[in-house]
Amino acid sequence: MSDVEEETPPTGPVENAWSMKLPEFTEKDNPHGMLEESKFATLFPKYREKYIREVWPLVTAKLTEFKLKCDLDVIEGSMTVMTTRKCWDPYIIVKARDMIKLMARSVPFEQACRVLEDDCGSDVIKIGNLVQNRDRFIKRRQRLIGPNGSTLKSIELLTKCYVLVQGNTVSCLGPYQGLKQARKIVIDTMNNIHPIYNIKSLMIKRELMKDPKLKNENWERFLPKFEHKNLSKRKQPLKKRQKKSYTPFPPAQPLSKVDKELETGEYFLKEQERRAKKSAEKREKQSEAEDKRHDKREKSFKAPNENKKAEAKNSSDDVDVTKLKEKVKNAQKKKKRL
Repeated sequence: MSDVEEETPPTGPVENAWSMKLPEFTEKDNPHGMLEESKFATLFPKYREKYIREVWPLVTAKLTEFKLKCDLDVIEGSMTVMTTRKCWDPYIIVKARDMIKLMARSVPFEQACRVLEDDCGSDVIKIGNLVQNRDRFIKRRQRLIGPNGSTLKSIELLTKCYVLVQGNTVSCLGPYQGLKQARKIVIDTMNNIHPIYNIKSLMIKRELMKDPKLKNENWERFLPKFEHKNLSKRKQPLKKRQKKSYTPFPPAQPLSKVDKELETGEYFLKEQERRAKKSAEKREKQSEAEDKRHDKREKSFKAPNENKKAEAKNSSDDVDVTKLKEKVKNAQKKKKRL
């Protein structure tokens, strides 16, 4: 037996699963290779054709390290990756598929090739269907990028992921824990929660992790809370009409001129009698108006009520003599002191 024993991985439950180091899968673990061929194809847009053509020799060189083949079809606009008999890693084909997907979504080859590493993953988040209004979607997507890309840069530094916003998708590339955090930030931003809340909470969590005293405590009191205020911008009417009680019967028709004359009895009068009645009504109205005018003119000639003024004078004449004497004495004393 050798003096130095090999380190065996822990078999029981682990406190922090993210801190575990996975053993590397090497060519010695699978010397016989693959029996069946696996293949994945991805379409790419026309504007990416020039870049992919330039980078394709580097892609083939990278994939040959893992015993994979790749094919570029410019006519159809597709990239294909496939395994060979010598390929020893069974999961590398899935990683290669993710790499060509990211390249189709405008991620540069230098970043996309990092997916082939064991501790690195990728996530393409679809944000096109999260917001219905197009203008609102563009504003929220711009909020994710920030002024001069500052918000996106801060997300990359905190999550340790490469993030690219392109069209209706957000491509993320990095460690698995960072991908989880990046997805939450992106979806919350598209649901009208500003990314600064999530960025701030990540910064606070990073500082709290350094303190061993707060290891087993609840961190909710330190984290910022977002209150969603749904304020309706709909203008309220100046006068609100109250709905009348429902009746199945239609309203009665208004009376016509003939019906009104029949009710009052004017319909049966002669023409001369009608004219005489109208002139009498006119005279009555004129006499009422004259009376009103006369009352207005007479108001200016009416004498004012003098009783109120006399009462006010009587109230002011009643002076308390004792208080007045005390005031005079106090004033004389002050003069003597001076």
